Amino acid sequence: MFQHLFGVIYHPKAEWQQIREEKYTWVDCYKNDLVWLAAIPPLCMFIGTTQMGWSIAGGEYVKLTVASALPISIAFYFALLVGVYVMAKSVHWMEKTYGADASFDRCMVLTTYTSTPLFMAGFAGLWPVLWFVVFAGLLAVAYTIYLLYNGVETVMEIPEEQAFMFGTSILTVGLVVLVGMIVTTVVLWGMGMMPVFTH
Repeated sequence: MFQHLFGVIYHPKAEWQQIREEKYTWVDCYKNDLVWLAAIPPLCMFIGTTQMGWSIAGGEYVKLTVASALPISIAFYFALLVGVYVMAKSVHWMEKTYGADASFDRCMVLTTYTSTPLFMAGFAGLWPVLWFVVFAGLLAVAYTIYLLYNGVETVMEIPEEQAFMFGTSILTVGLVVLVGMIVTTVVLWGMGMMPVFTH
């Protein structure tokens, strides 16, 4: 797991080739990678927001109560697990349009390792100052996009032109999934799962 996680970050071309040759199933992705990776952002945000507190620009810090932060963190964890599955299903649904013939397992592998920088950026939650979290998030998004365009061609075994179009479609679906998660958050807040602040 760790070899591939760091491999796709430091030398993605060679690592994507190696990942493609290994026979991972979608269950392996969850069992070996996602259950751990998806825990990073909610766990770090829980620790950061309850122990250190939120700050807009490094000024006054406002903490969340443990009682309100815990259910939000748990919901966030499961939302990330479901979000990756939805992304992989979407990739599998679109792949034949772009000339690929990949299994759902391979689509899940692509989605899992492409999203690695986003999960790793969750460590920024340990110091929840707004500018720092946004900066770490933007860096992670930029590298995720790079990995996506880099990996689609190799993992899906399609020509570069089609890989670019496929990657762009995956990005679009990713934005839709993100909006869906935001809407779900608003709904949950309306149902009483709101953050409670304390000084």
